[in-house]
Amino acid sequence: MKAISLHSVVPVRTEAREGAEQSTQMLFGELCTIIKHSDRWTFIRLESDRQEGWVDAKMIAPMNTEEEKGYRAALQNAAMVAMPMAYAVSENNGQTIPLTAGTRLANYKDGRFEVLGVGFRIDPSMVLTMPREMSQENLLQAVRFFINIPYLWGGKNAMGMDCSGFTQVVMSLFGKSLLRNASEQVTQGREVKKLKDVHAGDLVFFGHEDGKISHVGIAIDSDRVIHCSGRVKVEKLDETGIFSAEQGAYTHHLAAIRRI
Repeated sequence: MKAISLHSVVPVRTEAREGAEQSTQMLFGELCTIIKHSDRWTFIRLESDRQEGWVDAKMIAPMNTEEEKGYRAALQNAAMVAMPMAYAVSENNGQTIPLTAGTRLANYKDGRFEVLGVGFRIDPSMVLTMPREMSQENLLQAVRFFINIPYLWGGKNAMGMDCSGFTQVVMSLFGKSLLRNASEQVTQGREVKKLKDVHAGDLVFFGHEDGKISHVGIAIDSDRVIHCSGRVKVEKLDETGIFSAEQGAYTHHLAAIRRI
């Protein structure tokens, strides 16, 4: 059975309890497959990146076959929230709901979208109707409002993101779908062998001596990377890795570059 999130952000946890680690988040309008239940918890698989985990059952809405079919059809004419945070207003009851960047808006047209028969209004300036073309200028424009969003393990919204959540959300604005974790994202796209050949938008991966990938950012050019470590920030990049001017030292060691 499929289900949908009708909340701004739903924590997805590694265990069926409130205090368990958050592995990722489910955004408004995202679809998932219900795998099993345990008391008030539901184990799901996200359709966007196939991440699995436990969610509070009351925070998702099961869909029957007709509802699912209709919603999938509506997604064929979808837009996307492009700003870190936007607010939609329900035409049903006038209540507002905050929506974070990367949230898909089904049946969008002229500042209006619809989910399961309920219409919403949103400021069109906050919405991206077509994916941006990847360029340094467009990348810098897309990420300028993400600067200083704090780090949050498993997060992918304006109140907190982890490194791969940040890359996943930003790259979605350019029509590129990423898996959830850095260790998965490094398997996507094609290898860029030399830093001097980097293009804006290439994913830059960092790791340990054992080869394990532990961090990811987005190259602005061959000298700069934007990434989320403590907060979203732009730092110096070279063949060794990320050099932090704040700390006066290298904080991450370059492991791989991939073009998606």
